[in-house]
Amino acid sequence: MYYICNTTKMIMLTIRLSKDTEKQLARYCQDEGITKSAVVKEALVQYLSQKRKAKSAYEAGEDLFGQEGSGSSDLSISYKQKLKDKLNAKHAH
Repeated sequence: MYYICNTTKMIMLTIRLSKDTEKQLARYCQDEGITKSAVVKEALVQYLSQKRKAKSAYEAGEDLFGQEGSGSSDLSISYKQKLKDKLNAKHAH
């Protein structure tokens, strides 16, 4: 007699599906000859790996932000003074 020892503990998860989604899942599983659990596990693995790879909006455009357009790196800091100077020059007598 021998025993198979599973060293990884499995956690049960219950989810609620609409009737339509459950029917689609059941049909897919029957067509593919795979269990619902296997489909859901694979879907979660793919979903979570994509989420880890996803970048924030800032990370996606980080290399595009900066001084390229104006050549000045302090526009966000000195904009008030630059605006005052332009208004004074326009309305100077």
